[in-house]
Amino acid sequence: MEIPSALRLPLHFDPQSLRGELEGIPGEAWIPHFNTQYFEGEWSGVPLTAPKGAEHPILQLHPDPTATEFVETALLRRCPRLRALLARLECPRRSARLLKLGPGARILRHTDYDLGYEDGEVRLHLPIQTNAEISFRVDEVEIPMRAGELWYLNVNLPHEAHNAGADPRIHLVVDCAVDAWLEGVFRNALAARDGA
Repeated sequence: MEIPSALRLPLHFDPQSLRGELEGIPGEAWIPHFNTQYFEGEWSGVPLTAPKGAEHPILQLHPDPTATEFVETALLRRCPRLRALLARLECPRRSARLLKLGPGARILRHTDYDLGYEDGEVRLHLPIQTNAEISFRVDEVEIPMRAGELWYLNVNLPHEAHNAGADPRIHLVVDCAVDAWLEGVFRNALAARDGA
């Protein structure tokens, strides 16, 4: 199966219902991204799952890549809609977090590692709050993600984002292991894209 650098998956979620839970997240729960060389402006996140035993919020938001067992954070346990959404992803889930890109902020061009389909672990993006002034590019190609859509992005490739709008952009970002269920989701996505 040849997987493109970005692929919209055939799962859709109601972003409006999720926004209500976003409003209940206190401002102090948003943790600034640790790698300040990667961005300009506000880029912050809230961990929804964390490696078992990780107590510090930074280690929850940016877990050790060798971590194998992930548990729900206290914040996720208070968010039934986000919990239900994650339960619809029937593959093994690792890190799950909300990531916010503030108005005018940029994520600079960079690459991540071992997060492509061919690596057996993928990064999925679900825009919950977005606007028409968001630019997200993977390998120089603009990816038109709309609220409620679930996307696979091969972040092993160079990628960057810019929020030129007046409101924050918030994505649910989930790292998942590729298993038979997720393989089926990808096959269905490719068939829908190709009109099969």
